[in-house]
Order: sequence, then structure tokens, then C-alpha cells
Amino acid sequence: MPTSIMWFRRDLRLADNPALRAAVDAGPDGVVPLFVLDSHLFDSAGLPRQAHLTASLRDLGERVDHLHVVHGDPVEEVVAVARHAGATTVHIAADHTPYGGDRDAKVEKALSEHGVELHRLGSYYAVAPGRVTKNDETSYKVFTPFYRAWQEHRWRDPAPTVHNVPWISPGGRTNVIPNVDGSYDLPAAGEAAARRRWRAFLDEDVGEYDTIRDKPGVDRTSRMSVHLKWGEIHPRTMLADLGRSAGEEAYRRELAFREFYADVLFQRPDSAWGYYDRSFEQMDYDEPGDELGAWKEGRTGFPIVDAGMRQLLGEGWMHNRVRMIVASFLVKDLHLEWQHGARHFAEHLADFDLASNQHGWQWVAGSGTDASPYFRVFNPTTQGKKFDPDGTYVRRWVPELRNVEDKAVHEPWTLPSPPAGYPAPIVDHAEERTESLRRYEVMRGK
Repeated sequence: MPTSIMWFRRDLRLADNPALRAAVDAGPDGVVPLFVLDSHLFDSAGLPRQAHLTASLRDLGERVDHLHVVHGDPVEEVVAVARHAGATTVHIAADHTPYGGDRDAKVEKALSEHGVELHRLGSYYAVAPGRVTKNDETSYKVFTPFYRAWQEHRWRDPAPTVHNVPWISPGGRTNVIPNVDGSYDLPAAGEAAARRRWRAFLDEDVGEYDTIRDKPGVDRTSRMSVHLKWGEIHPRTMLADLGRSAGEEAYRRELAFREFYADVLFQRPDSAWGYYDRSFEQMDYDEPGDELGAWKEGRTGFPIVDAGMRQLLGEGWMHNRVRMIVASFLVKDLHLEWQHGARHFAEHLADFDLASNQHGWQWVAGSGTDASPYFRVFNPTTQGKKFDPDGTYVRRWVPELRNVEDKAVHEPWTLPSPPAGYPAPIVDHAEERTESLRRYEVMRGK
């Protein structure tokens, strides 16, 4: 009887996992559950990602007998486990990232040399990148028409949970789940935690999502991004639970944005770290200096910016509206290239997703698909007043401002006596907005 391997990656769950179903069908004599702490990805990840991943693996290990975790090069490790276990097939969900696709091709080639087949079934998305195209089979570059086509394309219903899997150990290998320590206040990890969080959001907040999602002070967004990142729940499962209220429709659009950016990166892998609109390579940018450090530490003197950056350092997460505000400040007030901010986010976000992060930054920078016009420069003070009117969010993360009255909490420099310990603004926003637009006009004229 044959043996198969279920190679878990960003699908750390048993429910709605087509690759697992295929592994069971292909390995009636037993399925080896394998996770490789990819030395390229894991070693370069920030502590929040490492911490959440290892916690999720421990959770998976409590529900999967003989979960086998190794650290190293997947090409070497997957082949070694397959040979030791006498497996005939390895099963995965397809990875459409630039690195993931290249890695899987190398693993497939190495396995084939030993008579082992690599099978891809399913993906990390409701609709896999490359599936939604125009009538001429080219990809979409603007979200709204992509969203319409994505909905028309549809997706499969969630796959049934696989029960009574004959898990087996490959034997002869060392099991390693490292202890990752950090000072971040991270949410509970694992499939059960993802399901609880999703159910709570459906019961309490999704009905008002369209009106509350831009208000960081109320903390009523879904917080599902980290669970989606590691596949502790599949977006198809979430879509199946969404109805047609305004709040649910707004949330469906957010899930579609995740899939749109994955498709964009799949079509343009160079946009992971390069400009999608290459004309922005000609823009005049500043070299990073002390201002970048102040931005990273939440010491810019602009309360909503500083609150967001401190939330990132404290929770490994940041409210989406605030992500746009702090990104605009970096690119258009400090005149730095978006990659500097994207790297900082990659280091500190537990939910870091290459496609969503990079193209969210490029949207703000004006260089991406469906980009915000470059002349749309977020004013951090007016943004704070609009979306955090009573300063709840700012006071939560900037203790120096907790005793400042509401009307001054977003512009404490107007007070007769500025709050002790809080810095003055490091730039004049009006002047930097003008400078940013000047540089844009020069670039357009080149």
C-alpha cells in the first residue's frame, strides 16, 4: 500500500483543505504530515511572523499525530523525508508567489529523480491567481472590473473536513519547533482560534463593517489577516458565511482586494520590490536619515502616525486606515521610497503578506495598479480628526497625550504648554506636500 506526504505551508488547518484530501486518497497506508521551516523564508522573517507561525504549528501538532517539523532547504528536506518514508506522492496547495513557485519547481524536479510525484491541489485563495482574466485573456490592472469578474467567476464550496487521517511518522528525522520569544501582544494562533475569531466577528461586527472599518479607535475590524496569512482558515470558508448586507459586501470586497493583489504579483513578480509603474524610478527621493528612525519609532510629532507605528511595534499589526496614513507620511512627507516602509512592515507585521503589503504601499506611493493619484497626499492631522475624532486610538498608543483635551489631541503643538516628552513635528506638512507635488511634476516632465 502506498504512503503519501502532506506538506503543509500556508494552509495550517484540517478543514477545507483539498490537498489533504488528495494526500489521504493517495496514501491509504498512511500520510506523513510535514512542515519545513524554510531557511530562506523563516530566518529572514520578523519575530512576530516567526512567533505566530511556531504557535500555529504547536496547535496543529496537537490535532495531527506525528507532525514532522524540520528546518532547512525544502529541496533537501522534502526529498529526504519522502525517501525515508517510502512515499510515492507529495501533496501541496499551489504557491503563486515568485519565490514559492520557483521553490516548488525545484522540489518537484528533485522528487522526480527519485520517482516521487508532487501534486498541487487548491491554493491559498478562493480563486487562484491567473484565473480571472479579461475577454482577451489578459490580466486586470484595476480593482473594480477585477472584482466584478471575480464574483462572476465564482469559487468552489468549502471542502469537507477530513476525519480519521492515518497519520504516520517518517522516522529517523529530528522534530524541531523553535521557541520564539518576543514582546509583541499577538492573538491566539491556530485553526480553532481562527474559527472563534471569525465567528465572533460575524456575530458582533460584520453588520456594521462598512461604517466602522475606518475607525481605529473602536477596534472592531475582523483581525483575520494573520489567520489568512497562515491558512488557519480558507477565504472560501469565510465567503460562504457572508450574506448581502452592506457590511458583508464591504468585507467581501476586502477579501477580493487580497486576491487582486495576489494576481497582480503573479503577473508582475518584479513588482515585489520594484515599481509597478516604472516611471516612478525617475522620481527624486531623499536618502533615509534620522527622520526614518523617528517614523519607525513613532516619534514624528504627528499623533495618528505615531500611534500607528507604536501599535505596529506593540501588536505586530496595524489598523488598515492607519497603514495608509503612515505610508503616505513616509513617501510624501519624508520623500522616501516606499520600499523602506515595506521592509519595516515586513519585519514587524505578523500578518505580512508579500502581495498585499507591497501593493498597498505602491497604491499609496502612486506607482501601483489602481493607484491613488499622486496628488492625493494624506494630511495626518485631518485624517486623525476624521477617523479618530475623540483621540481614543491616539491615547491608547501615545501615553504622552492621554491627558490632552480632544480638540488638541491631534495637534498638540497648538497648546500653550506642549505635553512633556512628546516631540514637536519633524516636518511642516504643508511645505512637504508642496515639495512632493513639485517632484512629481518634475518626474512627469522627464
